[in-house]
Amino acid sequence: MRKISVISVIFLLISFSFLTLSSPLLGKSDHESNFKVTLLGTGSPLLSMSRFGPGTLVEVGDEKLLFDAGRGTALRLDQANVAPGKVDKLFLTHLHSDHTVGIPDVWLTGALPTAGKREQPFKIWGPKGTKKMMSHMEKAFAADIDARYESGNENTEGLGVEAQDIKQGVVYEQDGIEVIAFLVDHKSIEPSYGYRINYNGHSVVISGDTRYNENLIQFAKGTDVIVHEVAAARPDDAENSEAISNILSLHTTPEEAGKVFTQVKPKLAVYTHIVLLGGLTEEEADLLGRTQKTYSGPVVVGEDLMSIDVGDEVDVHMKNFE
Repeated sequence: MRKISVISVIFLLISFSFLTLSSPLLGKSDHESNFKVTLLGTGSPLLSMSRFGPGTLVEVGDEKLLFDAGRGTALRLDQANVAPGKVDKLFLTHLHSDHTVGIPDVWLTGALPTAGKREQPFKIWGPKGTKKMMSHMEKAFAADIDARYESGNENTEGLGVEAQDIKQGVVYEQDGIEVIAFLVDHKSIEPSYGYRINYNGHSVVISGDTRYNENLIQFAKGTDVIVHEVAAARPDDAENSEAISNILSLHTTPEEAGKVFTQVKPKLAVYTHIVLLGGLTEEEADLLGRTQKTYSGPVVVGEDLMSIDVGDEVDVHMKNFE
């Protein structure tokens, strides 16, 4: 893993329009962070080998907390040198399939000795319907689960599931770690949540899928890092395609995200769940340029396996695909 230095920041600015010059991520830290965010998947329902489905790992204190589990989450965990079995807590923002399709892989593979051998039940927090979904998932994989129980060769504790439906408020609190769920506006499926993770005077906010949302702004104010979704399309496509217009209405444009960041005032804003419609390329989308119309602070366009150390300074790291 390489840490982004001043030289590499300049390189990224020239080559990829990746960072804003005012980013605080230029700060250096020589110690291992105890509050780290890794973007496992920064994509959308669209198939992509470079942007897997939505998933964010937050390593805080001694905990590894997973937020959403989209396509390829278990593979990205492995690439980030985190065995799926070392993850036993999953927080879901909402129940769209692109955020949940990777659950069985993390859950079941994580019980195997070769993938971390989870030593306790897999715990899931999510909106209304989460318990029901996980109950059906256990039934769907009953043949596999039963065979593993009967073989006596697997870690049966790691196959257990403890799921709960949540409401807005504190949903997890342990060893100084506080996870707060807050309602967002993803009108196609309700309720939908974002999360704020507080620890040792620092915090990270994960927006989940949402339109511009005042409740998110209130819960996110003063956070160190906000990991926020974004969607874009060509103006003509948005005007002429009802399907594209409808999808955009469920998400946040770069200009709208900039208004969010202006009010939240994070040390760093990071884009994930990047939805580009109508064949729009990332170069055409110009996410940073459009964001800067309404926000003058530091923003980066997230990439799979990007990690962020959170503390008095915020440091961004990139990891090469293996």
